[in-house]
Amino acid sequence: MSKTRQPAVFVSHGGGPCFWMDFPAPFGPGAFNSIRDYLAGLLATLPAPPTAILVVTAHWEEPVTTVSSAPAPPMLFDYFGFPAHTYQLSYPAPGAPELAARLVRLLEEAGIEHAVNAERGFDHGVFVPMLIIDPQAHIPVLMVSIRDDLDAAKHIEAGRALAPLRDEGVLILGSGNIWHGAIGEAEADASHAFDEWVARTLTIDDPSYREATLLQWEHAPFAREAQQREDHFMPLMVIAGAGSESIGQRSFHDNVGGLSMSCYRFDR
Repeated sequence: MSKTRQPAVFVSHGGGPCFWMDFPAPFGPGAFNSIRDYLAGLLATLPAPPTAILVVTAHWEEPVTTVSSAPAPPMLFDYFGFPAHTYQLSYPAPGAPELAARLVRLLEEAGIEHAVNAERGFDHGVFVPMLIIDPQAHIPVLMVSIRDDLDAAKHIEAGRALAPLRDEGVLILGSGNIWHGAIGEAEADASHAFDEWVARTLTIDDPSYREATLLQWEHAPFAREAQQREDHFMPLMVIAGAGSESIGQRSFHDNVGGLSMSCYRFDR
């Protein structure tokens, strides 16, 4: 596989095992088809096949940035109350222990608190999008946690530290959701307003001003309705740090159950 520079991409991973079931109202049958199709075509949009995929998952929180070193991560079904068949999903992609060691060195050089976990399994922030992105599970996957203090600045800093991996052919993927609040048509306007703020902010030309604006996300329209607890927003902060040399672009948008769902990408 080529070591061509890869993008940093934030994906909205839907809700639970959404691609293998029909969600009830306000979603309904086929509600997540568009985001599924986007994820299924993601590898084809890359400049070359990635050497590995690093996934920053909203569903793994630790006191410090934590890197998975498991050579063959098991499945971690961290959702509840879904149909029985959604607990039979399997994603046997290899881990990336050598890449984990490389990332640890980058974090050390940047002075970032970190830890290593040799047992962590693929949570649904990882296996749900990855089953669609690389269904053959051929590409090694490295998981990285968010911090449980949900400090946006520290997540951007972590993103800057792992950015050199992009030049080593590693696709950096943030897995979360732009909207992680109440569900229903009544939330449509708020959802759209917050997502538009994200889109405008990530396309600011000046990197310093873009970062400063992003760090003020709590002052964005309907910020706390969108992110009642910002765990699903922190992967975007990591991606923004990893892509800070270039402006972002919205690479996918749909209204799902009346809610705005977007993905963002930094290519340069």
